[in-house]
Amino acid sequence: MKIALIGATGRTGRLLAPVLTSRGHQVSILVRDRARLADLADLPGLRIVDGDVTDPAALARLVEGADAVVSALGPTGKQPDLHTRTAGHLVAIMDGHGMRRFVGISGAGVDAPGDRKSGRDRAISFLINKLGGAVVKDKPAELAVWSASTLDWTLVRPPRLTDTPPTGDVEHHAHTSTRKTTISRADLAAFLADVVEQNLYVRQAPFAANA
Repeated sequence: MKIALIGATGRTGRLLAPVLTSRGHQVSILVRDRARLADLADLPGLRIVDGDVTDPAALARLVEGADAVVSALGPTGKQPDLHTRTAGHLVAIMDGHGMRRFVGISGAGVDAPGDRKSGRDRAISFLINKLGGAVVKDKPAELAVWSASTLDWTLVRPPRLTDTPPTGDVEHHAHTSTRKTTISRADLAAFLADVVEQNLYVRQAPFAANA
């Protein structure tokens, strides 16, 4: 599969890129600063596109010829609406290229229609949304953009991310809370690869955490 990867130099993206290439996928990544590539530049079959996610022309170059777009883009206080704006650009670009599949990362604090969150997670969501500021509001707005599109999107909602070693054991549900409130970035990266490969949770925002 040909995959266009956004956020490849971030903390989760740096783990996701080698997972995808190790599974035989051809991966294109978008980078603003090649100095941040480090060992990613040595991955087999990697295509590097210079540019920024805020530039629709760069995104169009990235997704050209791809079968799917995967985003490991993380939050940033400098651009609190980054995910919403990027989603808007991608919907237009993917429609124009005849592409359908998108897989990205949202957050467990985001609410989606049909959710059956536990009392614990409802309380956590309330506090996150009340105290998190503009960056937190970006995630529900991003979900609204994808939901309004006709594309085959998936937004994985993990809880707190850790840098612990992978366990290979991930609990995931479309609308029901997970038992644990953490997931390692390595396990999240592997799960994202599974979602795009197996076409899981189309037009849904599943929860995923370490089991």
